[in-house]
Amino acid sequence: MSADPVPEAPSALLPAVAHQDRFTFQDLVAEATADIGSRPARLVMTILGTVLGIASLVATLGFAQTAAAQIARQFDGVAATQVVVAPAKAKAGQENTTVAAGRLPWDSPERVSTLAGVESAALLSELELAEDETITTVPVNDPSAPIVASPRLFAATPDVMDVVEGSLVAGRFFDEGHEARTDRVAVLGGRAAQDMGVNRVDSQPSVFIAGVAYSVIGILDGAGARSELQDAVIVPQSTGRADFGLAAPGELAIRIAVGAGPLVAEQAVVALQPDDPDSLEASAPSSSSDLSDSVQADVNIVFLILGVIALLAGGLGIANVTFLSVMERVGEIGLRRALGATRRQIGRQFMVESVVIGFIGGIIGSAVGVVAVIVVAVIQGWAPETDPLVAIGGALLGAVVGWASGWYPARRAASIEPVEALRGG
Repeated sequence: MSADPVPEAPSALLPAVAHQDRFTFQDLVAEATADIGSRPARLVMTILGTVLGIASLVATLGFAQTAAAQIARQFDGVAATQVVVAPAKAKAGQENTTVAAGRLPWDSPERVSTLAGVESAALLSELELAEDETITTVPVNDPSAPIVASPRLFAATPDVMDVVEGSLVAGRFFDEGHEARTDRVAVLGGRAAQDMGVNRVDSQPSVFIAGVAYSVIGILDGAGARSELQDAVIVPQSTGRADFGLAAPGELAIRIAVGAGPLVAEQAVVALQPDDPDSLEASAPSSSSDLSDSVQADVNIVFLILGVIALLAGGLGIANVTFLSVMERVGEIGLRRALGATRRQIGRQFMVESVVIGFIGGIIGSAVGVVAVIVVAVIQGWAPETDPLVAIGGALLGAVVGWASGWYPARRAASIEPVEALRGG
């Protein structure tokens, strides 16, 4: 008898069977996305954590850029129009004390008024009082009263408010007539007036400087480029010379056209001291955007820290929900392992789920963050500024956060044994 021929069909079918059992990338994506859509409530919960994290990061970075630009814009709007000329400082004596090397002439505003780019100029000097002399609103010194620090005292020419772009909340500023008559009048800074209890000038209040009465004729609302004037008492320069022995002006404040700072600073010292221009020093605004970059960098750091904290909270939310999903699907994982799924396939499935969830949350979060920046900026009357790369990076960062958050749950799912899963399921 001849032996039965060995069938060749099984060996011929083996490659085809192996090809059919191969778990391709398309199968992996289909399996992962199918499971995501099967639990819409959980999908919303998981995406919500990512949306909040990415939206917080994108919004805070957008707020930082917008706020920094607004702050720098407002600051530049004032600082870019100011030049200050003051006597140069030099060291003298054995103790290396600092003294003024030069002296500003009394007619400094008139000398610089003809320079190109100069719009107005005024002299401003701080006056020194003796230790036992104070500035109060009462004529009698009460020894039992608590000691209160006196406001600073300045002497200025009448154009100083125009130079620093200040404004008044009540009354008026002294004029050329007060200056010519050496009147004992004073204008109070807003905070100084509040500290001394003066809120109106129609009742003709007075302040007593070293025991001498000065009529308050105005209260500042804002001091523009010189915020220190808000905490000061300002008297006419002629009054400062007559009553307090002002020997020389302290500084010359100049309001200039935007962009004329370097030229005015160079020419002003020559116009004021042609014989010795080095005895004066002029500070002018920079023509570069270094200030804006510095402010934006500082604000970005603060808001970036807040955004990262919010993003970490969103990532922990993804990790918790994904881990919970793994625990609830132990039976399903065990069944798939029993049917031939490998550890790598199980782990990849959960990793893809986390990445897809994170990417979806990143896209939605970036959109929400950009919209939030635009809405807040419009309400505040600002110009919204958001880097497009931040929005794109937010979406990609959501996928990265999803990958990082799903790593441990995916590894936990891959380590589940079929027998233990089916036995416990």
